[in-house]
Amino acid sequence: KFNELGLMPELLRATADAGYTEPSPIQAATIPVALQGRDVIGCAQTGTGKTAAFCLPALQRAHATSGEQASLHTLILTPTRELAAQINDSLKSYGRHLDLWHTVIFGGVSEKPQIAEIQRGVDILVATPGRLLDLMQRGIVKLGSVKLFVLDEADRMLDMGFINDVKKITRALPAQRQTLFFSATMPDS
Repeated sequence: KFNELGLMPELLRATADAGYTEPSPIQAATIPVALQGRDVIGCAQTGTGKTAAFCLPALQRAHATSGEQASLHTLILTPTRELAAQINDSLKSYGRHLDLWHTVIFGGVSEKPQIAEIQRGVDILVATPGRLLDLMQRGIVKLGSVKLFVLDEADRMLDMGFINDVKKITRALPAQRQTLFFSATMPDS
């Protein structure tokens, strides 16, 4: 049951609101470990609840470390804007009972509203590599306070040629952080 995973009451309420009763295998295997602050590598096919498997711990950890002012302490990196928007919607749904700020940034649309959101302050940032790197290089996004780094669809990101972007982003993160690495297909070697 979801109430056996160690999730806070506000998140249990949100999962119940979403109609969840039993966690999927990827959720049951990764949520308790992620809540302990340990690094996680999770592999599960699309449609098995992978997004909740990292969004729920991300929200709980962000809530535990958030203060009066929003400060960026969770970064979720994903390869496409469609995935980024979907993750942002999941954060909105699961985090509806929490007082946290999150936003999504990706290319192909005007950057002005995205920059305004970041400057207002966010606890959780969902991003695609290209737009994130651009805003980092311009000093708009700083990753020095990130405590939780999530790579979603990491294998697709590498297949799409983002390896150097991911390396640059990773180098900008604090060495002391928790990393959650999720993939739908993990290479056998």
